[in-house]
Amino acid sequence: MDLLKTNAALKKNLVLYFQVHQPKRLTNLRFFDIGATNAAYHNSMDAQIIERIARECYLPANHLLLKLIKKNPEIRVAFSLSGVIIEQFERYAPEVLKSFRELAQTGSVEFLSETYYHSLACMLPGKEFEIQVLKHAEKLYEHFGVRPSVFRNTELIYNDEVGRKISRLGYVGVITDGVERVLQGRTPNHVFQHPEQDGLKILLRNYRLSDDIAFRFAVDGKSLTADKYISWLNGLPSHEEVVTLAMDYETFGEHQKKETGIFKFMEETLTKLAKSKTFQLVTPSQAIIATKPQSVLNVPYSISWADQERDLSAWLGNEMQRDAFDTLQSLEFDVKNTNDPAILGTWRNLQTSDHLYYMSTKKGSDGTVHNYFSPYPSPYEAFINFMNVLTDFSMRVKVAKATKAGQSIFHETNPVKASVEREPQAAGSRMTMLSH
Repeated sequence: MDLLKTNAALKKNLVLYFQVHQPKRLTNLRFFDIGATNAAYHNSMDAQIIERIARECYLPANHLLLKLIKKNPEIRVAFSLSGVIIEQFERYAPEVLKSFRELAQTGSVEFLSETYYHSLACMLPGKEFEIQVLKHAEKLYEHFGVRPSVFRNTELIYNDEVGRKISRLGYVGVITDGVERVLQGRTPNHVFQHPEQDGLKILLRNYRLSDDIAFRFAVDGKSLTADKYISWLNGLPSHEEVVTLAMDYETFGEHQKKETGIFKFMEETLTKLAKSKTFQLVTPSQAIIATKPQSVLNVPYSISWADQERDLSAWLGNEMQRDAFDTLQSLEFDVKNTNDPAILGTWRNLQTSDHLYYMSTKKGSDGTVHNYFSPYPSPYEAFINFMNVLTDFSMRVKVAKATKAGQSIFHETNPVKASVEREPQAAGSRMTMLSH
């Protein structure tokens, strides 16, 4: 923090954070196979995808970043790894986890908190959102020995209520998107304050400068250069204090292939920023500590970083998506009352936002992006397969529920023990621990 105190009045703070996430792909389940299998996930496809992205993105990008940090200690970056991707690294690519641990040990990398299942749990009633956030925090501590103080929700989904919830969990900062309709003429390049939670500061992604790398790096055979990009950063008004850049980590080597020069761009840009007289690279928590809020940011409705609308329409914009989400939500009571960890885990994995994203029927540039990420030929087929898997899963829930009911007839239960072991109450105790 000495560097920040010395240079705070001289340099702008630049926050760079990468999202790391891959969903667990669903098995291809035909209607006539419903009830004949308990396999919800396409494990072999997951293994192939993780191994490929590890080879093309995660390992070379982490190796390069580690080399750059050792050479330029001024470099600071942040990562947000979903619990779902960490589980897949554990199973299919433990060497990737090792490379992230090596980055963590440099002291130059911060890990952010999010929902474990990269889900829309913030849209569910009750404490499911808090449970998933706390489960994710525990996973980060298991692998990296850190307790995050800054939160970023799934796909940067945020509103004032999300801010209230995470502030109560003890977080002091949150990252969301710099959406014009909530900024109301203000620049995103400042730190903002939650309207009610004095202890919660808000960082806003500069989506134009972020998407220049994520989506517009290579156009018509020409790639963006580090010099040109830094000239755009240097051209920002002098009074703008914090610039937050955020993108999928898969931008490096997966979405933008090695042949485009994306790794060279990363190396040159970070090296130049480390020596910059205008900017200093900082982690999100450092930016929050070093910078006073510019003003209060009211976000009464949900925003996100997805599509041109930057709202929830990427996941809940049509009847198929809403039907799938509502049906999944309706199973919560029965799922949790089975007391079956495997069933509960499947229900939560089905909440992963990607499954709903594949059902989007948007056209134009947004539709092109949705189609790029989707493994299905069409949104309709994504919906049909999801509902087949969900129907198969709901049959498992009914069997487990009936089995439990049958057991309760013949076996005396302990109501005190049962009430203690109910998950929402257990989560409450964990929330108290985290907030202190």
